[in-house]
Amino acid sequence: MTARTTPARTVPAGGPGPARDVDALPLRSRTVMALALATAAGLVAFGWPLVIRPGSGLEHGTDAPLVLAGVLVAVLGVVLVALGDGGIDVKAIAVLGLLSAVGAVLRPLSAGTAGVELVFVVIVIGGRVFGPGFGFALGSTTIFASALLTGGVGPWMPFQMLAASWIGLGAGLLPRRVRGRTEVAVLAGYGTVAALAFGLAMNLSFWPFQLGTESGLSFVAGDPVTTNLRRFVLYSTATSLGWDIGRAVTTAVGIALLGRPALSAVRRTATRAAFGPPAVARADPGDGTGRGAAA
Repeated sequence: MTARTTPARTVPAGGPGPARDVDALPLRSRTVMALALATAAGLVAFGWPLVIRPGSGLEHGTDAPLVLAGVLVAVLGVVLVALGDGGIDVKAIAVLGLLSAVGAVLRPLSAGTAGVELVFVVIVIGGRVFGPGFGFALGSTTIFASALLTGGVGPWMPFQMLAASWIGLGAGLLPRRVRGRTEVAVLAGYGTVAALAFGLAMNLSFWPFQLGTESGLSFVAGDPVTTNLRRFVLYSTATSLGWDIGRAVTTAVGIALLGRPALSAVRRTATRAAFGPPAVARADPGDGTGRGAAA
């Protein structure tokens, strides 16, 4: 089969070719810089309780969660604008909307007893197939859409959006050459760790404001990092460990059961969509016979 090559991708003559992964939101230098700044700002927003000095305005400020949430909203807005400025194909926007809607519907249906949560299955698979930039955007839009759907808008939402975006970003950065059952196992393991980390990050975002200063599990400004970290671990163990484990198990089982058919279906969509020039086809390791991953 002959092929004609464009600077952005290779299009086999006579058809879309084998199913493969694409960078639906290519990461150019500006977007990489925006993502790096957003990650740095997010780490500060999540981790300030471990390094804050006594007397800081955040120590007892009841409006601190609103301030931090506002900062994260601005940061996410800048990153999403930067991603769009990099040249997003209209078909990629349609796929992003579709996957966000699926995740938004799954979230209220699955988030119930024992932390059952299926939304990360969609975010991990979307990020894996469509790339880290798409995964970052998918995490934010999915949580935003589900919050509007369930009325869950509040100071916690920007933190959830950023944490979910990191999960989608990380899924897109996993090694590309892994395929088949090994790929599903890697994604399930990644989803397990990501789901646990999501719970810890959410706890860290509101832990300083929830217990006051009287509890033995309370945040104490100025204490050594190890001391505050020990209190935080005890707090998380006592309050949310069961939910976090439930979310991790649900994510792992969901990916293990649905990962292979879902990856094939989404990869067929990526191939047939024939994204415009901004989308860049990524190297497909295939099966060693010269063919790409099976659709």
